Amino acid sequence: MSAWLLFKYLVTAAIVVLVSEVARRSDRAGALIAALPLVTVLTLVWLHIERQPVDKIANHAWFTFWYVIPTLPMFLAFPWLLPRLGFTLALLAGAAITMGCFALLAFVLQRHGIELWP
Repeated sequence: MSAWLLFKYLVTAAIVVLVSEVARRSDRAGALIAALPLVTVLTLVWLHIERQPVDKIANHAWFTFWYVIPTLPMFLAFPWLLPRLGFTLALLAGAAITMGCFALLAFVLQRHGIELWP
C-alpha cells in the first residue's frame, strides 16, 4: 500500500472517529459536524491533489447533490421508527426509505434529462 493511500485512509478514518466521539458527548455538536459535507470535501480535495480532470471533480459535486436529497427523509423517519422497531429494524427501514426515495428521484430527474443511474 502506498504512503499516499495510507494517509488518505488515516485522515478519512480520523474524521469519522472524531464525529462519533463528539456525538457521544453532545447530540447537537455531533449532528452538526456529521451534517457538514466532510467526506465530500475530502473527496474533492483528494481528487484535486491527484490531478483528476476538472470535469470529474465537478461531476462528483454535482451528483453528490442529487444523491443527498433522497437520504434526507431517512433522517426524519429513523428517530420516529427507533422506539417503535428497535435499532436494527429502524436502520433497515431507513435504508429502504432511502432506496425508495432514490428510485423515485431518479425516475423524476430522468424525465428532465438528468441521469443518476450509470
